[in-house]
Amino acid sequence: MDWNTFWTTIKTWLTHTGLKVLLSLVILVVSFTIINWLSKKVANKGKKLEETKKVDKTLYRTLSYVIKIALKVLIVIALISYLGIDTSGITALIASLGVGVGLAVNGTLSNLAGGTLLLITRPFKVDDYISACGHEGTVEDILICNTKLRTTDNKVVYLPNGKLSTSEIVNYSEKEMRRVDVTFSVSYSDDFEQAKQIIRDICDIHPLIVDEPAPAVRMSAQSASSIDLTVKAWCKNSDYWTVKADLLEQVKTAFDEKGIRIPFNQLDVHVKND
Repeated sequence: MDWNTFWTTIKTWLTHTGLKVLLSLVILVVSFTIINWLSKKVANKGKKLEETKKVDKTLYRTLSYVIKIALKVLIVIALISYLGIDTSGITALIASLGVGVGLAVNGTLSNLAGGTLLLITRPFKVDDYISACGHEGTVEDILICNTKLRTTDNKVVYLPNGKLSTSEIVNYSEKEMRRVDVTFSVSYSDDFEQAKQIIRDICDIHPLIVDEPAPAVRMSAQSASSIDLTVKAWCKNSDYWTVKADLLEQVKTAFDEKGIRIPFNQLDVHVKND
């Protein structure tokens, strides 16, 4: 190749491809500078919002970072395509990454669908006392991906909506009335009819136990060392725990006053001397 041909080739490349490369570099630098400037502005604005607790700090920072990276990637791909380089391989790589991300967030999408289903079917609402997924407590909030549950000992449990929407849910607050079932054991040597009457009298005078349906006291089992008497009394849902505790305490006190014994397990040890 002689000098004239070489110089002609260089001029042709500089005239066409060289200008494109130079323009692409300028656009790349300017675009990245603008994106970084906007990111700093958004970050400063976010710090102010975080101080007022109007936004979630973790969510806000994560989304800002993801959007910043995504914009830079789009600009790089657009400039590569502008230079005439085949971007099919890059597109395939991004598609593969998209599939991987989709598989990774599969559980999140399941929880999202479950939350939507719970909001539509309404098996429970906020402030209901429920039992589900091995936990029970008062519903504090129904979010998109999980449900916030407060237990009786003031712990907070977040139940994933995907699992919650397909599991059995016991709603203790849906009905106005609730039945209290308590079993008492008395000795075989005591008068179980007298014990039944004592329990019935306590139910009759208790102000929170309703008259209709009437409380029932019946023998429920003849165990190995005791006769079991079960009381079934109805009350308002909000009075359930108060009524149950009152029955346990008042029946125990009445049994002690009347001399009715509540049997308990005993172990007799015989020592044999040779």
